[in-house]
Amino acid sequence: MRLGGRLAGAIEVLADIDARKRPVADALKDWGLSHRFAGSGDRAAIGNIVYDALRMRLSHAWLMDDETPAALAHAVMFRQWGMTPESLAAELKDDRFAPPPLDAVQLSAFASRRLSDAPEHVQGDIPEWIEPSLKKGFGDAWLDEAKALAGRPTLDLRTNTLKATRDKVVKALERSGAQPANIAPNGIRIAAGEGPSRLPNVTAELSFQKGWFEVQDEGSQIVAALAAPQEHDQVLDYCAGGGGKTLAMAAAMQNKGQVHAYDADRKRLAPIIERLKRAGTRNVQVHDNRNDLLASRGRFDRVLVDAPCTGTGTWRRRPDTKWRLTAKNLDERIAQQREALAQAAEFVRPGGALIYITCSVLPEENEAQVDRFCAENPDFEILPVLDTWNGLFGTAAPRPRSSDGKTVTLTPATTDTDGFFFCHMRRRPA
Repeated sequence: MRLGGRLAGAIEVLADIDARKRPVADALKDWGLSHRFAGSGDRAAIGNIVYDALRMRLSHAWLMDDETPAALAHAVMFRQWGMTPESLAAELKDDRFAPPPLDAVQLSAFASRRLSDAPEHVQGDIPEWIEPSLKKGFGDAWLDEAKALAGRPTLDLRTNTLKATRDKVVKALERSGAQPANIAPNGIRIAAGEGPSRLPNVTAELSFQKGWFEVQDEGSQIVAALAAPQEHDQVLDYCAGGGGKTLAMAAAMQNKGQVHAYDADRKRLAPIIERLKRAGTRNVQVHDNRNDLLASRGRFDRVLVDAPCTGTGTWRRRPDTKWRLTAKNLDERIAQQREALAQAAEFVRPGGALIYITCSVLPEENEAQVDRFCAENPDFEILPVLDTWNGLFGTAAPRPRSSDGKTVTLTPATTDTDGFFFCHMRRRPA
């Protein structure tokens, strides 16, 4: 397919997302199934246009003075893919699969408008109701933080140290452009690329099948490392999901001690079984029934709560969720987080650690939650984590944000990772 066909395909997908209010991954999959003539490169390019359009939806629409799928897709070409209206028109000329050209009104708007004149939430490509939360969390830097959440994400991998070294994995993935990550000591990064370029399918690599690495954002690796599990600890990963942090902690413990991975959602937990086998992990027990853990209340050295959240820190990877998020959703997540913290706290031994993590950058889900929890549970106290950060990653590495000198928030703007919040609470000794 030439660019015209790819652009037209992206417009179809964006229209489908708008009309049926469905996840972008589902819309792209269905388009591919109904257009089997499209090759893998075509599907990747169309996906890039769609994701780029959704990441910067508000600013694209404002500059074009039009929020239609066609306007958004053309704005991607102009703003993110390095084309001018003239060069794009020349590229699409005589392409019978190309979409209709933009009209003079849209082109005039794009030529005359300046994004600096737009409302700030438009400049940051965030829902307007989120703006006060970001201001509270980041102060004067909130707009830079918002803009960074609209960029393309890298592909990050974690070396499975039970089977390989980072250098070994980097060499195995050399043709994919793999490089050591900036912060996580076992992290590996593949650049996001530009325009139609596609990321490599690393899960098809033999080294992946051998269990040498896992796909995991560097931010997720960092917060798992900050949990600092020791070799003989008894650890509970209370909201384990697919097991990314469980696997990271088990490897850090060198298959010693014990990690109990629990999640009430069996569907989310299901992938962990195959991942554990591939990784060669032997110190993990998996639970989908909380009753199985009740006999161990008050006995765990570390309990990690990777709490359900709005996922605002992952907007680069899931930009469609940015525009579906509502204040009601936020309230629901806050209630779920309170419940998860209360339930998980029962399992922490005196002197043990309660680790609270979200992939959100909103203070309502982060600092406010742990402050409230400690106020209501005076047998828990927040311990500063920056010393742990320095010990693990050094003082030269990019620094996370910290509103209080105790908790930390990772963001695309500061650590070049997804957004994550981390807090280490200690249960006071009896």
